[in-house]
Amino acid sequence: MSILTDIATAIQKGKNKAIPELIQTALDEGIAPQTILDEGLLAGMDVIGDKFKRNEAYVPEVLVAARAMKTGTDILKPLLADSDAKPLGKVIIGTVKGDMHDIGKNLVRMMMEGKGITVIDLGVDVSKEAFLEAFQREDAQIVALSALLTTTMTEMKDIIDHFTENGVRDKVKFMIGGAPITDAYRQSIGADYYTADAATASDVAKAALLAA
Repeated sequence: MSILTDIATAIQKGKNKAIPELIQTALDEGIAPQTILDEGLLAGMDVIGDKFKRNEAYVPEVLVAARAMKTGTDILKPLLADSDAKPLGKVIIGTVKGDMHDIGKNLVRMMMEGKGITVIDLGVDVSKEAFLEAFQREDAQIVALSALLTTTMTEMKDIIDHFTENGVRDKVKFMIGGAPITDAYRQSIGADYYTADAATASDVAKAALLAA
């Protein structure tokens, strides 16, 4: 279906203004909203994610693609709700307490949304109590923690310990990332996943949700 290819290409090129008309054309052709999402919007973001991983695409290209993706998903959301289409899963994301950096976190959020994942972004300087409250409220499968400072990365352990103390550690997967974070640190604090970049984070989150 060439219209789906056109939608995917428009996403890759960040052609935000073209998306509504392309989606309407696809709907007029009788293509299901879920198919438009999977084979049009998400397929386009997958290409950008792969290019980003290989350093063939950069942050500005990801940003314009994500904006076009959001335009498309906003159009499809009510139609998907009517058709009982379910998102892949839900992720809580935030930068830990004491840390105000959000560029990496925002990229991870956009990449995850580009995989069809619902992401609840708590912002920056997020306390362990706020992470737990959001997890309990949203019934998410993954909590993603970001830190850019060596002085704040210890908050990640505090958050995981807080979940353990409240008896819910075994009900969630923890994903951590940020400049000072390593897989060895992940192991030392008992987190489930560490990824070095946003595109890989979205791949790992998708695989974890599909396996859940």
